[in-house]
Amino acid sequence: MLTRLGRFLVRRRRPVLVGSVLFLVASAVLGGGVADSLTAGGFDDPDSESGQAEVLLEEEFGTSDPNFVLLVTAEDGNVDSPEVVAAGTALADEVAAEPAIGDTVSYWTLEGAVPLRSTDGSQALVLAVIEGNDDEVDDAVGALSNEYTRQNDVITVEVGGQAEVFHQVGEQVESDLLRAELIAIPITLLLLLFIFRGVVAASLPLAVGVLAVIGTFLVLTVTSALTEVSIYSLNLTTAMGLGLAIDYSLFIVSRYREELKNGLSPEDAVVRTVETAGRTVLFSAVTVAISLAALVIFPLAFLRSFAYAGVAVSLVAATGAVISLPALLAVLGTRVNALAVRHKPEKPEGTGVWHRVAMFVMRRPIPIATVVIVFLLVLGAPFLHIKFGLPDDRVLPSDISSREVSDQIRTNFSSDEAAALQVVAVDVDDPTSPNVAAYAAELSEIDGAARVDSATGSYVGGELVLDDPELNERFVADDATYLSVVPAVEPLSDEGEQLATDIRDAPAPFDVQVTGRSAELVDSKASLFGLLPIALLWVALATFILLFLMFGSVIVPIKALVINVLSLTATFGAMVWIFQDGHLSGLLDFTPTGTLAASMPILMFCVAFGLSMDYEVFLLSRIKEEHDRTGDNTASVALGLERTGRIVTAAALLISVVFLAFATSGVMFIKLFGLGLALAVLLDAFVIRATLVPAFMRLAGELNWWAPKWMKRIFERFGISESGPPPPPASERAREPVGAR
Repeated sequence: MLTRLGRFLVRRRRPVLVGSVLFLVASAVLGGGVADSLTAGGFDDPDSESGQAEVLLEEEFGTSDPNFVLLVTAEDGNVDSPEVVAAGTALADEVAAEPAIGDTVSYWTLEGAVPLRSTDGSQALVLAVIEGNDDEVDDAVGALSNEYTRQNDVITVEVGGQAEVFHQVGEQVESDLLRAELIAIPITLLLLLFIFRGVVAASLPLAVGVLAVIGTFLVLTVTSALTEVSIYSLNLTTAMGLGLAIDYSLFIVSRYREELKNGLSPEDAVVRTVETAGRTVLFSAVTVAISLAALVIFPLAFLRSFAYAGVAVSLVAATGAVISLPALLAVLGTRVNALAVRHKPEKPEGTGVWHRVAMFVMRRPIPIATVVIVFLLVLGAPFLHIKFGLPDDRVLPSDISSREVSDQIRTNFSSDEAAALQVVAVDVDDPTSPNVAAYAAELSEIDGAARVDSATGSYVGGELVLDDPELNERFVADDATYLSVVPAVEPLSDEGEQLATDIRDAPAPFDVQVTGRSAELVDSKASLFGLLPIALLWVALATFILLFLMFGSVIVPIKALVINVLSLTATFGAMVWIFQDGHLSGLLDFTPTGTLAASMPILMFCVAFGLSMDYEVFLLSRIKEEHDRTGDNTASVALGLERTGRIVTAAALLISVVFLAFATSGVMFIKLFGLGLALAVLLDAFVIRATLVPAFMRLAGELNWWAPKWMKRIFERFGISESGPPPPPASERAREPVGAR
């Protein structure tokens, strides 16, 4: 089939290129505004208890967690002075009158509620709810933030709250994305010039990269019309679009130039390249797509969005590399080597550095493999104490305004009023009954609870401290009530999780559901890690089947899975040591929180696993090709590594440049994503491929290609050999008309 595709691309090279250009233009026109159709939310599981309780809270009471916070600082240092009281009351009334605002409370409208005042009395809070879905909230908070960030002779007002935090996270990510592209593209072009030593050849991978990124924008635009897609998926699209397109183009262009050097005509070289490297690219792309497709099973739209983007970008990049690029090579012919920068004579085959590395490792496979495995296990050891959390304001740089507001509230106030847990109950006969009072008093005695507000009053340590019927009314609806548990602990922490769990475990006189940031953390971890075994099983089985169909062996897939898991464990251990434990936080400029965002290791696993299999397939395909030709296991491993070592190294360096550009982000979880994936790729290319693969291939010998007889029969019927048919002899090529190719 690929032979016929190669011949078709040679015959129809110009129409194929015209079609590619038209696709690029249409994608740019229709998908260029993709960011406007994507959502800034998607971090919560809508089917969890906290998600359902949030819906009940909005439907029954018309409220939700305060997401818009004004930090008011008195210029004279006292929020109880008459002029500050007047200014604060007027400010709260002004906020309450905004069309986008629902509930509003403040220190002054609650008649001097102590928790809304700082411990030194110089600051106080106005808490409000911006109504609507995530995108409506994000749109509204931008205008509100500009309007209410103000200063006069009486008060200074600063804007914070979860809505403003994530609005500024989005703005930071957008600016970081542009900077990453401005960093990555010039460096990538310079590296490509060094690798190919020619301007024409170096420009081809970037052209495919542009096609992959812009084409995926079109796919995401269409997908967003059908389901929720996170705006953060654009980061993955750009990083992997450039990275994979460059990888795949390297494989294609390098093989094409190799076939030209072997004496094939440009037309035959294109066909041979599609038969061999094209098959490898397609299998690699499918492997990457399958790994990322596992994210679809998770209920968080944030993670599912990376599945949509990852699957699309890998397939579009492969299509560009296997269809558009060969057609362009057929047009260029030998001009692919035009505008050479500097020619460097190549060493004879069997004398290159990667050949020597492979032979060195295969002469000492056991001690070298042992040393490398111990190194990877030591690097991965911190992974044993990993802790998971959710992103909060601390993912932002410390000089961002919403982060500064949150830090002041965290330091200067006795509790976090905006992070209260809401305990929602429906079908309650009397929301002001003694049962409700007793339940509220009991909740206020739980460790980590600062205060409980309810329809029967406010409670601290089991005692009623405030009973204002006018204020209590907001907790009452038809046959329903809710209680607000204000935490005295950091909401997104082990203590916050324990508080949410203890509230849910406390005996209640009626059925309740608990929401709030601490409850969302508990539910998100349960949702993610409850489905994680299914995702891992999907990735392992799908990868095993694909590798078996390509190589006809059960040993090769098992070895690949084991080695890749070992490599990724080392990567995750390093990320725990750096980002959770806080080592290098000064150098990398981030604030450690003692946790990692729960979704990031899952996302990184799927991306890194797919990329590592990308290199695995490329290396093993050349080893298998040589083994099929000679039957010599040791020689085929050495020659396979020699033929792919330079290209895999170059591909790893190039994609690492892209990921490291994203590691310059000011948002901590994007920094983690970029640095972690760069480390995973470099470990895989320089450590795994250079040592463990040749060591294990040498130890297994001919067993590498073993499979039970019944599986061999399956492979013979359904498998696809990578090497493809050999090129026709030169005499036959001379007699064969070009139009038949």
